Amino acid sequence: MSAWDDIALGVATETGRHTFSADEIKDFARQFDPQRFHVDEDAAAASHFGGLCASGWHSACIAMRFIVETMARETAERRAAGLPPPQFGPAAGIRDVKWEKPVYAGDTVTYTRTITAKRPLKSRPGWGMLTVLTQGRNQHGETVIRFESAAMMKMA
Repeated sequence: MSAWDDIALGVATETGRHTFSADEIKDFARQFDPQRFHVDEDAAAASHFGGLCASGWHSACIAMRFIVETMARETAERRAAGLPPPQFGPAAGIRDVKWEKPVYAGDTVTYTRTITAKRPLKSRPGWGMLTVLTQGRNQHGETVIRFESAAMMKMA
């Protein structure tokens, strides 16, 4: 059976868990999002966030790392089981990115992936498009990030 055929819709799969340290938050922010509430603990405490919090792009980058690692792990598992591995094509974009709650220093975010739809592509015979919901929840079970993405996958 192909990897495409084995995809179950609506099943949330944990892709990874990450604890955001204050140093890591500040290092990322200095390079990519140097807003005061990401780089300065005193300024963050005086901001509307009330404390140092990660850039939303930081939480999105961690999600992406886990997505790629999960695809590699699933490919290796299928090969080890003697099954045809999935063949992924390019991503077709993301939409509806929402940072629903801040990620504070010390928060642990658990990321999940849920494939919500799959369809064959008329323009590329033998290929299909997956719609994927990625979510991150903090240690309190609160959603902190969510986005939908689309990715191509070989159907055979």
